[in-house]
Amino acid sequence: MSQASPGRISLGWYGKGVFLAAGAAAVTGVLTAGVSHFQRAEMATKISKVEEEEEGNIRERCKSFMSPPVTDIKVLEQRKDAMSTRMEMLIMETQAAFCKALEEADGGTFRVDRWSRKEGGGGISCVMQDGKIFEKAGVNVSVVFGNLTEEAAKQMRSRGKVLKGKDGKLPFCAMGVSSVIHPKNPHIPTVHFNYRYFEIEEADGTKQWWFGGGTDLTPVYIDLEDAAHFHKTLKKACDKHHPKYYPDFKKWCDNYFYIRHRGETRGIGGIFFDDLDSPNQEEVFNFVKSCAKTVVPCYLPIVYKHLNDSFTPEEKDWQQVRRGRYVEFNLVYDRGVKFGLATPGSRIESILMSLPLTARWEYMHEPKKGTKEAEMMEVVRNPKEWI
Repeated sequence: MSQASPGRISLGWYGKGVFLAAGAAAVTGVLTAGVSHFQRAEMATKISKVEEEEEGNIRERCKSFMSPPVTDIKVLEQRKDAMSTRMEMLIMETQAAFCKALEEADGGTFRVDRWSRKEGGGGISCVMQDGKIFEKAGVNVSVVFGNLTEEAAKQMRSRGKVLKGKDGKLPFCAMGVSSVIHPKNPHIPTVHFNYRYFEIEEADGTKQWWFGGGTDLTPVYIDLEDAAHFHKTLKKACDKHHPKYYPDFKKWCDNYFYIRHRGETRGIGGIFFDDLDSPNQEEVFNFVKSCAKTVVPCYLPIVYKHLNDSFTPEEKDWQQVRRGRYVEFNLVYDRGVKFGLATPGSRIESILMSLPLTARWEYMHEPKKGTKEAEMMEVVRNPKEWI
């Protein structure tokens, strides 16, 4: 007996092309007859040529956020040209745009929690749970500062960072936006993205800085059109800045989201980069900004396409098994989880937001040959090029 996803959207499959509108951080719908779902989304992006983020009026931009920013607006206005301010505004706008796009698709609303960290800073967690489409959707912003713990510094040194503290102290500032979306329907993939900025002040007063991030897709079943759309959207953003970014960061993503004890990747990848500090701060920030603007157009068309796909109890069980792999990666290997757990005052609920409500572990589970489940296993064991 098959099931159908609840909450049918009246406009149907991709009746709404969506894009991340810069500055306003809004979600726009476009109805176009006679074109494919992915073309509609692309046309919506092209219709709006407002692609460059207005970085002028901070107070006005803050009106579109899910919550006032972590840093006081007056402080942001006073240091509006600082990279920390520009990045905080970007991650707040990214959070708002993605949350509004998900709310429009699901019909539900996000719970918005502000939290503070006594050691310095805080964050805004937006979570939608048990929605019509999304079983659990989380979009977090954090802006924290203080002194790195020895454990956190050790993790960074293991990645080749040369950190010279004063009296054993390393003042730092870290901020980012991260999201994991777990849909109910096994034909709608899980998506994850994270874009972050880090500053460390060394003993002589100089600052080390770098950016990191990426977006990746974890389907339960392979859909070639979905995979191509997702990767093409990311490649387009990368190609604006360097022709090697997409192939290099796609390979990095496959290597990073690898569950070594299983010999499998977590999904079909996307892009991933870390410790990015060249050619210069402005150019790297612009690249991160381009990537952040893809989070709606690379994912929402896939959601709308599969919104009403039927699924069987067996397909739902397979989704639960694949979610188990997701949990294993996040708890054993993920850098962000490990850094968060090693940082005093971190909000554990926000760090573990990435975990699904439900998952399943079956003893010695292996799909039958020739099945769609076996096709998925072949892909995660042998990553491929999608475009």
